[in-house]
Amino acid sequence: MLRRFISFYKPHSLLFYIDIGVAIISSLLSIVFPAITRKLIGETIPNKDIRMIVIFFAVLLIIWILKAAFTYIRMKWGHILGARMEADMRSSLFMHLQKLSFTYYDNTKTGHIMSRITNDLNIIAEIAHHAPEDLIISLFTIIGSFIMMFRFNVTLAWIALIPLPFILVWGVVLGGKMKSGFRQVRSRIADMNSSVENSVQGIREVKSYANEEVEIAKFGNVNVLFKQAKEEMYTLMAVFFSGMGFLTDIYYGVVLGGATWLILQDRLPIADLLAFILYINFILNPINRLINFVEQFQQGAASFERFIEIMEIEPDIKDLPNAVKMKTVKGDIQIENLYFRYDGSPELVLQDINIEIKAGTTVALVGESGAGKSTIVSLLPRFYEPLQGRVLIDGHNVRDLKQKFLRENIGFVQQNVFLFDTTIKDNILYGKPDATDEEVFQAAQNANILEFVMSLPDGFQTMVGERGVRLSGGQKQRISIARVFLKNPKILIFDEATSSLDTESEHYIQEAMGKLSVGRTTLIIAHRLSTVANADYTYVMKNGKIVEEGKHKDLVAQRGHYYSLCARMNVLD
Repeated sequence: MLRRFISFYKPHSLLFYIDIGVAIISSLLSIVFPAITRKLIGETIPNKDIRMIVIFFAVLLIIWILKAAFTYIRMKWGHILGARMEADMRSSLFMHLQKLSFTYYDNTKTGHIMSRITNDLNIIAEIAHHAPEDLIISLFTIIGSFIMMFRFNVTLAWIALIPLPFILVWGVVLGGKMKSGFRQVRSRIADMNSSVENSVQGIREVKSYANEEVEIAKFGNVNVLFKQAKEEMYTLMAVFFSGMGFLTDIYYGVVLGGATWLILQDRLPIADLLAFILYINFILNPINRLINFVEQFQQGAASFERFIEIMEIEPDIKDLPNAVKMKTVKGDIQIENLYFRYDGSPELVLQDINIEIKAGTTVALVGESGAGKSTIVSLLPRFYEPLQGRVLIDGHNVRDLKQKFLRENIGFVQQNVFLFDTTIKDNILYGKPDATDEEVFQAAQNANILEFVMSLPDGFQTMVGERGVRLSGGQKQRISIARVFLKNPKILIFDEATSSLDTESEHYIQEAMGKLSVGRTTLIIAHRLSTVANADYTYVMKNGKIVEEGKHKDLVAQRGHYYSLCARMNVLD
């Protein structure tokens, strides 16, 4: 893990070396101050050497100016180093998230992902800046101070070493316990973010059912767990810091006691005592810095572990080494002996599915909710992999095709349309980011949304709101169809595209779907069987199996499962 962490320094090695360099020089300059003070008090002032007194103060002034300049460099460029590393990690994490398969998102809460890409990486950035800097300053200051102390008085220097092992042991033992506490707090933050996100995104449902108190209770439970985790962590911190404070006080007492004993024996000049006291301060400051470093390091280590945890997750679906692109796509689809179940589920969702669709035809998949219709169409673009069997497009197994190429040639119009919180134009452009204004205009016209867009004060620049909240269901659906017009795929999938719309909206969308389907292979999934009565062929599903297939009139004549579905909806004609 350490090697992975260090790798993020490499692109910014110059900043890293500058930061460490000024930290080392600052430490050395700090060590010089007590030595100059000892010389000043012990020799220069008693000798009344005004010239040397002036020189000493001039040197001290130069040291203070240099330290201020180096502090500015460390504060500015050290933090910039951390910010740049944070940006690199966030980019790497976001790119990795784009590669992960649907299975990961099926099993991971959005709030947890957001917590890792924001809170965790911010903590990592802080440790990236402070960890090496604090270690360098502390080690150089402590070692340099003891070198000078041994030069001044070997006995007192040995006495000053006595408390250090106890301080280090306390830090290591309690620091390890703090690590688990910080990890628990990070986990609870993710849970809390997830709870808030769910409540905010579903605020209309919350208010429509007058369930504000239910949501408050849910959040209260998560908040209590978060509070308890922080209380436990702060208890450990209290033990850690109070014990460390006691040990540092003892440190002063041990050195002062040793100095008193040496002074009584005329073995320690007062100037040396003053220098030792200054050096003890210089030693205790780095120790305090290391104490703070332990706290930050534990948080950073826990956050980086969570970062690595995601980065090491491999996508379930990858391009094969010899994956290809087809020169042209006609749109013939074959599904052979297909079986499927979702990750972690013991039950088969699809069993022995066999479907054949000729290029340019329209085929319907019908059946009750949970029959497996949407699962079948999710296997075409390889959102999931079949447990057994094959999915073929123009005779090519989809596993042998590059995912990007495959998905570029399949267009989806789904029941629950997702619109990005930007303009209508940007949402339509998602189908073809480099499309011209004329192409966007034509796509909107084909999708029967142009008249509505032009009636708005801001036209195509109208903001749709989060998840398209400012638009009706039918308007959102037509924008999604405009996207697909721009994408211009050879295979279309309409997954319950009209199931939740009013009659007028359904009419507009049916018309747009008809235009879009011309010359393309089209799969329609629908509960409203009136929308699929004109399909070239229909497959009827029940409990993950195909139980009937044929044309609408033939299926009705069989008086089987399809007939019963049509009878319920009064679409037997």
